[in-house]
Order: sequence, then structure tokens, then C-alpha cells
Amino acid sequence: MNPDVLLIGCGDLGSRIGVRLTEQGHTVLGVRRNADRVPAPLRGLSADLTKAAPQLPPLDLRYLVVALTARPRTEDAYRATYVHGMGRALDALDSAGQAPDRAVLVSSTAVYGDVPDGVLIDEGQRARPTDGPGRMLLEAEELFASRIRRATVLRCSGLYGGRSARLVEKVRSGQVGDPDRWTNRIHRDDAAAAVVHLLTQVGSPQSLYIGSDDEPALMGDVAGHLAAQLGVPAPPPGDLSRAHGKRLSNARLRASGWVPTYATHREGM
Repeated sequence: MNPDVLLIGCGDLGSRIGVRLTEQGHTVLGVRRNADRVPAPLRGLSADLTKAAPQLPPLDLRYLVVALTARPRTEDAYRATYVHGMGRALDALDSAGQAPDRAVLVSSTAVYGDVPDGVLIDEGQRARPTDGPGRMLLEAEELFASRIRRATVLRCSGLYGGRSARLVEKVRSGQVGDPDRWTNRIHRDDAAAAVVHLLTQVGSPQSLYIGSDDEPALMGDVAGHLAAQLGVPAPPPGDLSRAHGKRLSNARLRASGWVPTYATHREGM
């Protein structure tokens, strides 16, 4: 069968999305620099989108997911991957005469930039990126919306639950700073489930959703919970009277019927 799902970007998150879709009976093609790293039962296609458009095989396209990763975190890298790279992939779809019924772009809440401390952000908050990568993400969102019919953007907060254990190692070594900063996160499994939910279960998805868990948390509280699990000395706790940073609301995504498996960092960590 020709693939009916195309994943532009098939790293950790994209692979989780693809596996969930295959479990629903879909045939998934994942585009990645090295197709050998695309997990079965997904099909892989090697392409470096920063250099050239992918050579797509025959498709019977129904769903499109863009879940790219740019390294390093610089404006140039994000432009090459999210703007030019995604644009090349969309050009290839146009050349193949393929248009998805539904499409989701995984973006980031980094597009909100700096906001007044403690403000609860929802989809009505205007994006005001304050750095180059954030500006490139917003440009990619606008490009996606302009070229894809029924396009949905999912802005995810801090992803965790993969191979990286950076926060765990910081807690273990006692190097966690700024305990009073608000943090927002979503487990990769819940982010993958949200993408599949918006593709397959929502009758008329809106154009924008925030993907985050149920509880913004102070860094000191997150680190303290991890320290207790690790059996290491607890870092300074968060102080609400000195809290700063942004908090994110997942109310719109929740209202669509999505339910996170890991509602807070305590379950997910």
C-alpha cells in the first residue's frame, strides 16, 4: 500500500507519532536524514531538507505531520530547517500532486517570547518571539498556514521523556538554578498523542493549540520532586512570592477531548 501518512521529521517525537498512527492501520512514511534510523513498522526516506527537496515515492496522502528538529539553537539553523527545509518538503508534495486532508505542524511555545511574569498564556496571546529561533518558528507557522488547507499548529512546551536526562543530571549534581522560575512541560508520549488526536479524532480542529500538561510548576518544586526520587539532597524550593516567567494553559486542547497520560511532572518524571 502507498503511504497515507507523511512525517516530515522522524526523530523521537515524529517516530512516536508514526507508531501510533500505524497502530490505527495507517501506512506511514518518515523523512529523516538517515532513513535507517526510522523505526519499524514505519517506512523511511533519507533526505537532508536543508539542502534539497525529498524524492517522494507514490503516496495516497491523507495526513501530514511536520515535526522537525534544528541543531544548534541558532537563527540560521532554524531558518534552514523550519522555513527552507519545510518549504522544500511542501514543494515536493505540490510537485507530486498530493494535498493532505489534515496536517499538523509541531511548533514551540518559544514563539511567545517574554511576557509579564505569572501571566497564564492561552491561544489568544499574541506571539512575540524575542530571539532568532523563535522568529523562525513563527515564520514557519505562517508559511505552513499559507500553503496547507486545514492546517493546525501545535505549540508544545518543554518536551521530556526521551533519551535526554539533562535535568536529572543537574539535580543529581546539585546544579539546578533559578528555583522561582515558572516552567511548563509535556511528556513526549502526550505530545505524540495530541498530534494523532488532532489528526484523527477532532471533527473540525482549530488552527492553533498549546500542548502542555495540566500544571505549570516552579523549577524548585520540579527539582525537589526529582531529588526525592533520586535520593539526593533537595535543592532550594520555589517561592511563589518571587515567581517569574510564563505559565501555559492547555484548556483548548483539553476541551477538544485530549487527555494527558502524565497530567503533571510528578507522574511523568
